[in-house]
Amino acid sequence: MIGAKRNIEAKVRRLPDRHGFTGSGWDAHIEGACGEIAVAKFLGLYWGGSVNTFKTGGDVSGLEVRTRSESHYDLIIRDNDPPDSIYILVIGQCPTYQVVGWVRGREGKRAEYRKTHGGRPGAYFVPQSALRPIEELREETRQAALAA
Repeated sequence: MIGAKRNIEAKVRRLPDRHGFTGSGWDAHIEGACGEIAVAKFLGLYWGGSVNTFKTGGDVSGLEVRTRSESHYDLIIRDNDPPDSIYILVIGQCPTYQVVGWVRGREGKRAEYRKTHGGRPGAYFVPQSALRPIEELREETRQAALAA
């Protein structure tokens, strides 16, 4: 429902698709929201299901989630993405997702990861082999929860 609401809000507000995206907004918003839920469940964090918050507060407890449909896809970090944020790669399609790994923005914004695909603006495509293990972030999250 949150993914559908995000798409409806974008249409109502007449927001243009970003970064040269020409696919289905319905699919992108719904799959993105599902990926966020997968991360929240995996890390044991609250998912607020925000709409119209854009780049404030992250997708899940300050974390940025990037959901990709194909198992071999890289994690995307855009030029305007904050360097101190944590970006998590989720692969799959509803109802099956895999939380792959993570990286801080500044670690992912490396020249060798910079690419353009399909005539879209350049971005950083961090290979899965360069991501930190998701279990590491899960343990950090668990420890932070215990300390609170």
